[in-house]
Amino acid sequence: MNRSLGVCYYPEQWDRSLWLNDAKSMVKAGISWVRINEFSWSKLEPQPGEFRFEWLDEIIEILYSQKIKIVLGTPTAAPPRWMVDKYPDMLIRDKDGRLRKHGSRRHYCFSHKGYASECDRIVELLAQRYGKNNAVRAWQTDNEYGCHDTAISYSESAKLEFQDWLRKRFKTKSDDDKSDIEALNLAWGNVFWSMQYRSFSEIELPNNTVTDPNPAHVMAFRKFSSHQVAQFNKRQVDIIRKFSNYPITHNFMGRITDFDHFKVGDDLDFASWDSYPLGFSEDRIDADESHKKVYARQGDPDFQAFHHDLYRSVGKGRFWVMEQQCGPVNWAPYNAKPSNNMLMLWTWEAFAHGAEVVSYFRWRQAPFAQEQMHSGLQLPDGTKTRAYDEVKEIEKTLRGKRNIESSLSQVAIIFDYDADAAWAIEPHGKNLKYFNLVFDVYRALRKLGQSIDIVPVDTKNFSQYK
Repeated sequence: MNRSLGVCYYPEQWDRSLWLNDAKSMVKAGISWVRINEFSWSKLEPQPGEFRFEWLDEIIEILYSQKIKIVLGTPTAAPPRWMVDKYPDMLIRDKDGRLRKHGSRRHYCFSHKGYASECDRIVELLAQRYGKNNAVRAWQTDNEYGCHDTAISYSESAKLEFQDWLRKRFKTKSDDDKSDIEALNLAWGNVFWSMQYRSFSEIELPNNTVTDPNPAHVMAFRKFSSHQVAQFNKRQVDIIRKFSNYPITHNFMGRITDFDHFKVGDDLDFASWDSYPLGFSEDRIDADESHKKVYARQGDPDFQAFHHDLYRSVGKGRFWVMEQQCGPVNWAPYNAKPSNNMLMLWTWEAFAHGAEVVSYFRWRQAPFAQEQMHSGLQLPDGTKTRAYDEVKEIEKTLRGKRNIESSLSQVAIIFDYDADAAWAIEPHGKNLKYFNLVFDVYRALRKLGQSIDIVPVDTKNFSQYK
């Protein structure tokens, strides 16, 4: 498999006069893939039913003129303001029932039927328009499912869909609703504390109870929430496949365990993930301050590798890094600058784990909004950063080495998202976490020099492993 470099680009944030020069500069840096469009719904449809695809047509043509291949994102992770006005109840609610409002991203509930239909509509319009376009060589659904604690919603829509999901799971041969609910009461042990239900419509979401809710209730809701993510993704995949034969991916994030990534991966052609070594070392690794200080400008040496191996399996042997950190981020507790040549190390590490493409975030640093302190390959005025020069060096080294061979791992670790949920529901000890258990085992195997596959719990064949 040929290894290639890519970049994330936001043409809607820049004047048209820059687009062609940007494309030419990308090619000079060795970039052959560009991801666009994943946050541009308000640009595509500024008013309900008022579409403006011309700017997207133009940038696709410009990139294609420079022989750049495009990953086209569906823009459903950032619904426009008018969408919230149309469906005020589409907003996600957190565990405390607080509304998570417009003004950022990922503010939709996976269970809201009206929003799901709107997503179907915009995805179908994009797929119809660009499904046969030779420039669009891959698709990305939405963006970073579950990021910012958005996989699990405690909205009214989620409650109603959860009740319906339970009805189907506890369906018996009888049409009597009471017999079905008795099966649920028995399975959940609801005789305890007089928690029995008389009908599915009585079942609330497992939050804001006086003390802990029934763990069986919480586990069922976690499974339901995971199912909703997978179904939301499948709807988009099925629509795109009606109009395009090019592969479809989703860009997962590091240490997000609120939904089963393997289930989402079942419907994808390959997996991708967003790799931010310095941000994750500060924000997502349970380690003491001395450990974080040592790796503040490198990133934890095992965390990236773990996710490369995880998403290789989620993608059934195929994965990309869709967003690779290339300088300081803006969202961690401390935002250090990478050591010199770290971008090279991170890129080659990804290729060594089987990545087909490493795509850098982002082309040019934004001078506004939430990510204005998040670096890119260029400063806002177009000045090239050290990362740009490193990308050129990576491409130079990559020439003649694109066909990197992969070998089979001899060790496998099962990662079970339901087990992670069970530990979160009843950890049985302060700060005990399933992810840390698996990660500690992974670290130990890495110290022994092992290559490792991280596989789903329903894996049947282990014959290749020692």
